[in-house]
Amino acid sequence: MAFFARTKRVTDPLDDRVKDRIVGRDKWEPVYVSSGSEHSAGSDGYDEDSSSSPCLSDLLPCFLHRRGEEEEGRECNVNADDDGCRFNDKEIDSASDLDCESDRTDAVIGSIHSMLRNQNVDRFRVVLLAHVMKGMEIFHFLRPNKQILHRNMMLFLQNIGYNAAICKTKWESCGGLAAGNYEFIDVVRSDSGTRYYIDLNFAGEFEIARQTTQFRRLSQHLPTVFVGKDEDLKQIVKLMSDAAKRSLKTRGLLLPPWRKNRFMQNKWFGPYRRTVNYTPASISSTSEVPAISTSSPVKCRSIGFNAVSSAPLLPAATRTR
Repeated sequence: MAFFARTKRVTDPLDDRVKDRIVGRDKWEPVYVSSGSEHSAGSDGYDEDSSSSPCLSDLLPCFLHRRGEEEEGRECNVNADDDGCRFNDKEIDSASDLDCESDRTDAVIGSIHSMLRNQNVDRFRVVLLAHVMKGMEIFHFLRPNKQILHRNMMLFLQNIGYNAAICKTKWESCGGLAAGNYEFIDVVRSDSGTRYYIDLNFAGEFEIARQTTQFRRLSQHLPTVFVGKDEDLKQIVKLMSDAAKRSLKTRGLLLPPWRKNRFMQNKWFGPYRRTVNYTPASISSTSEVPAISTSSPVKCRSIGFNAVSSAPLLPAATRTR
């Protein structure tokens, strides 16, 4: 036989503690704590009254303000002598680039020194360089006149026994290459046909405007007078052209056409004519030096030809490639 038990009916109202337990308000909830916020928290970091917890709209401005102050503190390093930020991200990057450029310059200097040392194993080149430097001592007063200096050096080397000549390169503008011309001296070995390039103002050909410290330091390691073979000359010209491009870019300047690597290479390796003419084409063969008073102990000679005045005039020989 089934029977039903009657449930006891609660007649007393629930107190506040029981109500809080039913709805889950008997446990403390964490409250956002910020050292930069105007809201205060309990001693334990929690608030007993959940209704006192700040809403999201109140926390967001505080968070953004605090984050901005922290980022500003990272970007600025205020010095007693400065009025504002001493370093920023851009300056840090520039300092890093400066260190990288310094390392690159050291590597280029090492490469140039290595090539110059390797040239010393060539006995012919070492002796030729000594003769060229001797000629530079004799004709040092002719440096302002490049053409006269070249012809005196050519005659000086010919009298010693070298197959020396003046080389004139000339090329037309093509494909972004500016037209130009150049003049230097070469010596060809009679036994092997090896060609040696002689440039009496080699370092001066790489001068640029507003040089950086690194480029100036690199230029100081270039030989003033270059004597060597084509492979070494090509590598040095390439290294210096790249360094000039970086230097100008650092200064915010554009690379001029006459400082590009292709143009610089054509100075020595472009189409050329080889000649042994003693008088430059731009100077008249009939020009004479003004006479000097007979009372002067100094006798007048043709300018620049003192050391080779007794050399016989030979017919000019040219070769076109």
